[in-house]
Amino acid sequence: MSPTRQDAWSQDEDLLLAEVVLRHIREGGTQLQAFEEVGKQLTRTSAACGFRWNSYVRKQYKTGIELAKKQRKEIKKQDVSLKELDQSEPVSVENIHSSSSNQEQGSKVTFPAVLHFLEGLQKQAEASSGFEEERKKSIEKIKELEKKTYYLAAENERLSKNLKAIEEDYRSLIEIMERARKMVVLQDEDRQQKVKFQMDKNGNLERVEK
Repeated sequence: MSPTRQDAWSQDEDLLLAEVVLRHIREGGTQLQAFEEVGKQLTRTSAACGFRWNSYVRKQYKTGIELAKKQRKEIKKQDVSLKELDQSEPVSVENIHSSSSNQEQGSKVTFPAVLHFLEGLQKQAEASSGFEEERKKSIEKIKELEKKTYYLAAENERLSKNLKAIEEDYRSLIEIMERARKMVVLQDEDRQQKVKFQMDKNGNLERVEK
């Protein structure tokens, strides 16, 4: 058994942790399952993954978490719709027979009716297969877009924090420059107050520093 890692987390590891946790949120899994999955991939304990998520990574993906929760609700709605579709009454010989109420009671099922029934089943199977294939493609595309959205959301939050820090530094710089300007003005005023004039031997005024 390989030893549990104790080294610092890298940016790629944080991204993997975020991706797995958000996927479990989206698909209705638990965070504990996500921590265990990441722990196996990174040779870290699930407790270490959970601590890293709660103490640092989760704060970087607030937007992504809200998006994953919304998508989980949408997936649940889609699953309910598919379940209702699967539970819908299929085409059957009995349905064909009962639908022929205009025919004489006790009439036998004919070969064309059976053929029509089989064609209906085939069409249902093809439609269901095509729908499932399109659904899988859509889910894969959604997952790719979700990853980009999560990364962009995290990058946006990081840039917003950097911008705020730059603005604070700029304000501090302006305050320092303003204080320096006032000090220069005060020094000039003080220097002017120290200047005096006196009469020389020839009766001329000369400036004398105090």
